[in-house]
Amino acid sequence: MTRLRRGMGLVCVMAACGAGALLRTGHATLGATTPGSAVAGTVTLTEQAEGLHVAIRVTGVAAGDHGIHIHEQGSCAEAGLAAGGHFNPAQAPHGLLPQDGPHKAHGGDLGNITVQADGTGTLEATLPGVLLKDVTGRAMILHEKRDDFGQPTGNAGGRIGCGIIEEA
Repeated sequence: MTRLRRGMGLVCVMAACGAGALLRTGHATLGATTPGSAVAGTVTLTEQAEGLHVAIRVTGVAAGDHGIHIHEQGSCAEAGLAAGGHFNPAQAPHGLLPQDGPHKAHGGDLGNITVQADGTGTLEATLPGVLLKDVTGRAMILHEKRDDFGQPTGNAGGRIGCGIIEEA
């Protein structure tokens, strides 16, 4: 009987998801890591069947490509250094998670956000195999330079923006 109930529950959960069930969502508000900087932004995270969908919008950032990653710790202290390294539960090499998958990229590897001349930029990506609970309480870090996907962390330079991921 217990086995049947579990099986029926799984069917019901899957059916509810297909019918537009409530999705777990989270957010982070990015702020500058240094006084006087205009760097700001918002991050929205939504669990989907394909993985964790991440939508990022930044303002006040120098034009060009900037690495953006989920980091291991949930602190923006020390100009973002307290966030530690990239979130990497599988101990994988650095890469682009949406393209390379969870065994060939860190769980927090979002790649680059392109910022226009007016200082604004947007990025949307889906992180396969990542759940909101995996990243809640961790820091989202915006870097000063482009992520070149080099090892071990992409050579993206200093941390110019930081926000803590919270469940909505």
